[in-house]
Amino acid sequence: MTQPPPPQDTNPYAQSQPPQPAQPYAPFPQQGPPQPGFPMAPPAPARGNLGLGILAGFVTMLAAAGAYGGIIGGVEREIGYAAVGVGFLVGLVTGKVAGRNPAAPFAAVLMSLIGVYFGQLLGEAIIGAKQLPVTVTELFMDHFDLLNEAWKADADFLTFVFFAIAGVAAFGATKRAAG
Repeated sequence: MTQPPPPQDTNPYAQSQPPQPAQPYAPFPQQGPPQPGFPMAPPAPARGNLGLGILAGFVTMLAAAGAYGGIIGGVEREIGYAAVGVGFLVGLVTGKVAGRNPAAPFAAVLMSLIGVYFGQLLGEAIIGAKQLPVTVTELFMDHFDLLNEAWKADADFLTFVFFAIAGVAAFGATKRAAG
């Protein structure tokens, strides 16, 4: 039984590559000094940096609060489980970046509570902008006191229960993510 010949390159537009110089083979390039021709491994992701963890948690808090406020404004009622999601996300990101720093869970709890509060305010502003002749930005910038009063009027016992659960979720997620 004979084998068919190997396929030949029949592409008339293909250009031949000039031969590359042979590189020495090193089975473990990370040991010893760097050898020419071998790229260094990328640095490990930053862990154990509280400042960077708080910054990452803050950015996550802003994004999660915006999403939470958008959900509230879209359905025109408070979704408590989404508040827990805000806490969980903030805690997860803070814990991953800050590592085992003992202050990280407490920073995540504080940021998650602020994120839930601003998410609820954003939801109130979206609902108010649908009913009033103002924009969401105007409600936040020019009429923040009215927005806060509307939030206080809508807040009930469950609002504060979900605040507490969001804080607990942030604390737990930070501890678990830190490893």
